[in-house]
Amino acid sequence: MSNVVVSIGNAFRRNRELAERALQQLTDEELESEGPSGSSSVATIVWHMGANLESRFTDFLSSDGEKPWREREAEFSPRHVTRPALMKRWIDGWTCLDDALANLTDTDLSRTVRIRHEPMTVTEALHRALAHAAYHVGQIVYIARSRRGSEWKWLSIPPGGTEAYNRRMAERFGGEAPS
Repeated sequence: MSNVVVSIGNAFRRNRELAERALQQLTDEELESEGPSGSSSVATIVWHMGANLESRFTDFLSSDGEKPWREREAEFSPRHVTRPALMKRWIDGWTCLDDALANLTDTDLSRTVRIRHEPMTVTEALHRALAHAAYHVGQIVYIARSRRGSEWKWLSIPPGGTEAYNRRMAERFGGEAPS
């Protein structure tokens, strides 16, 4: 595995962890409720992400990332699904990604893969998928925070906590905290 693949894998994992920590805060009803201004529910976004990752990373190096069995349009239908079924779709997608990343080496980064027939390097496809995941994770976190209101548990540095966080990091990694 290369430093680039490891770095991209770490970025995917951070995004996945953020989304999962947001998902844990939502009730089943909140998962299915429509997003702001009639936008997709969190369940719909999660379903789409799982399906997208599964399509893109099944046989990543040897087949087009848009699989013939994928039903992309249906992914955006209002989603009424149990939490276990939703999380299975989510985990299946991430497992395909993890398996693909585990098998990549430096020599694979310049290889050509296709998504919807468009040729691109493995590096470009990985960055494209990472940007797509980060975009939807941001949607999940935004909707979850708006649903939870004052009950929201911060996923990163809470408001007013920057100075204490910087001090902890300086102690952990050496150096001085910014003043």
